[in-house]
Amino acid sequence: MPTAPSPAVSRPPLSGVRVLDLTRLLPGPVCTLHLADLGTDVVKIEDTGAGDYAAPALRGLVHRNKRALRLDLKQPEGVAVLHALPRDADVLVESFRPGVTNRLGVGYDTLSRLNPRLVYCSITGYGQHGPYRDEPGHDLTTAPWPASVTRSAAVAKLLRCPTYRSPTCWAVR
Repeated sequence: MPTAPSPAVSRPPLSGVRVLDLTRLLPGPVCTLHLADLGTDVVKIEDTGAGDYAAPALRGLVHRNKRALRLDLKQPEGVAVLHALPRDADVLVESFRPGVTNRLGVGYDTLSRLNPRLVYCSITGYGQHGPYRDEPGHDLTTAPWPASVTRSAAVAKLLRCPTYRSPTCWAVR
């Protein structure tokens, strides 16, 4: 008689991990989609206006396996709700331009005080520091950079990168 698989074997590998997803467009939602597909409890947080800028068909594709919540982070009530969420979360992924989460009151310094074990991942085109930090960055603009940065010490020095790091995820911990 066949035996049922053990619960440990049938559970997804990231079961029990909670991720707060404050990303838009494609890189962040695809990142958190992979985490959701591996069993992570992903809570997609969108603003009450535009939400995610992706087309509806794409939204359905990249937001599967995620729960959703709409918050206005420009209002104190929305910020208060977001402050409550990291207490039970393991990871927060955001894709705002550098400095925006701090201005909204939901930056790493604030949220890590609420949950010191929170892993805070900021997805930007060109990182948090350097001359291009405020520039929008998408695949077409960042794709040529890896070869240039890794081959040119002068460019790496200009960007204040001692060694090349992926332009897509700078985790602060």
